[in-house]
Order: sequence, then structure tokens, then C-alpha cells
Amino acid sequence: MKSNKNIVLLGMMGSGKSTIGYLLSNKINSDFYDIDKIIEEEEGLKITEIFENKGENYFRKIEEKICLKILKFNKKIISLGGGSFLNNKIREEIQNNHVSFWLNWNTSTIIRRIKKNKNRPILKGMSENEINKLIIKRKKIYEKAHLKINCENLSKNEIINKIIKLYEGK
Repeated sequence: MKSNKNIVLLGMMGSGKSTIGYLLSNKINSDFYDIDKIIEEEEGLKITEIFENKGENYFRKIEEKICLKILKFNKKIISLGGGSFLNNKIREEIQNNHVSFWLNWNTSTIIRRIKKNKNRPILKGMSENEINKLIIKRKKIYEKAHLKINCENLSKNEIINKIIKLYEGK
């Protein structure tokens, strides 16, 4: 990695941030941090359990604390949770000191990927129409990322190569 800046992956749940982050870290030999996994390890609970037992506000406070701690590192790959970039403090830190990549997919692809997954507490009891509105609302924030990767019709390798090329050009 030429730059000292972290590569931060963001986007909707189901956009492949964890998978792409892991594969990217292996390809460029850099440490990978998955914020949701770190939260689960530190709390000793799955994200769904945190939401159920302690509520979303508690989760968001923990998420902020962990994100800001991990973002102090350099030259790392960091995968945010789907809602992390909505947090003003996290977003400001990323915009000022890191290189962010929005993994963007068609709404229909995201809905297809996440609809069946029961481990998405934010979607609990939501209709497809409500999920669609959530995606539209979040996309307005995700657009503030430094770089956007339109992932539709790209292989994992093509997405990774695109990130590397864009990052090296930054």
C-alpha cells in the first residue's frame, strides 16, 4: 500500500464488505478489521442479540467507540457495518483521514441478498417496500464516500482490482 491511509469499505448490509475486505487484505497483505465481528467479540453477543437485549442505541454507541478506535490504525482494510457511515463522527473521521469505498449494488440485488437473512436485526418485521426506502435513505449518505464501486456484474476479483487501482491512484 503506497498510502498510509486505511481503506474503508462501506455500503448496505449484504453488499459484500466483509468478503471483499477479507479477500482484499489477503491480496495486498494488509490487516483486515470487520467492525461487526469486533463488536460481537467484545460484547460476547451476536449483533441480533445486542439489538434484542440492549437495543439499537446501545449498539450504535459501541459501534462508534470501536470504529473510532480501529480508525486510529494506518494501512489497514476496514469493513464498516451497514449503518456505521450514518454516524457523523465516524463519517467525518473517514472523510478527513482515510479512503472510503462505497460498494454499490442495484436495490433489487441487495433486497434479494438480505431478505432471507434472519441475522439482520434492523430489518426485523420490515416489508420489501420498507427495505427499499431504507436503502434509498442510506444511499444518500453512502454517496459521501470518496469512491463508488458499481459492483453489479463484477466478480469479487474485479471489485478488488478496482479498489486497488483507485486506491493506488489516490
